[in-house]
Amino acid sequence: MNAHLLATTSPSAELTGVSLAYGKGAPVLRGLDWQLLPGQVVGLLGRNGAGKTTLLETLLGLREPQAGTVRLFGRPATQADDAARARIGYVPQQSDLFESFTAAQLLAYFKSFYPRWNEAKVDGLLSRWDINRHQRIGKLSGGQQQRLSIIRALAHDPDLLVLDEPVASLDPAGRRDFLRELVEQVLERGTTVVFSTHILSDLERVAFHMAFMNDGRIALQAPLDDLLDEVRLLSGTTDEVQALMQRLGATPLKRTPLADGRERVLARLPSGTALPPGTPANVVTLEDLFMELT
Repeated sequence: MNAHLLATTSPSAELTGVSLAYGKGAPVLRGLDWQLLPGQVVGLLGRNGAGKTTLLETLLGLREPQAGTVRLFGRPATQADDAARARIGYVPQQSDLFESFTAAQLLAYFKSFYPRWNEAKVDGLLSRWDINRHQRIGKLSGGQQQRLSIIRALAHDPDLLVLDEPVASLDPAGRRDFLRELVEQVLERGTTVVFSTHILSDLERVAFHMAFMNDGRIALQAPLDDLLDEVRLLSGTTDEVQALMQRLGATPLKRTPLADGRERVLARLPSGTALPPGTPANVVTLEDLFMELT
């Protein structure tokens, strides 16, 4: 189903030439282009302070860029109407729950805004994640509050789900439960998901695409499996590496000068390229890609 969605429908979200700065400081987003297609699960990776939260808030229309355009479901993000908002689920990095409410009161409040509210899903998650619906939110643990925020975001079966460090307060068992729920959401409904986290192993479980953020832009986005199959670290003298890349038809992603006229190049090979025996090329992991591209 997802492949069909990707082939036949317009982007769920699209950012073109987006730039944003706070006050007179350096730009956080610099002419950024990004596209999220229906059914994609995209892991957003970047160092602390790279601007991931700013990017996600801009994508949702919560921040207005100084330049460029942001569109949600084909319309300007800052002009999204109630119908468009009802198609979005969002888990922010900082909890925005009403701490004086009980879990039941909070969910009843948000239910009134969403025509597609799935009460059976809410009941099932509250039970499975052991959240007392009559407990005041301020008395819940950090992990329980994060689970409740996730339930609120999933309850209306959104078409676009934006998750900013959603599992930071969860233990490993809680993260596995959440990731399982997330995968089911995508497989059942073709939901578009963008998922920011610093826990790379979580992304490897669920993210089919990776987007690497650096210097205010998306440096690279591609399916994770393709990156692991096609990206290699080449090393040698500058002339040796250049000749090897020409022979392989490789595209450089990042060059790192080394001592004595040598260099290391992260390069992407054409799909299906077979490396000759003895080629000075090392396979990469997601952690390697994170370190090199961010």
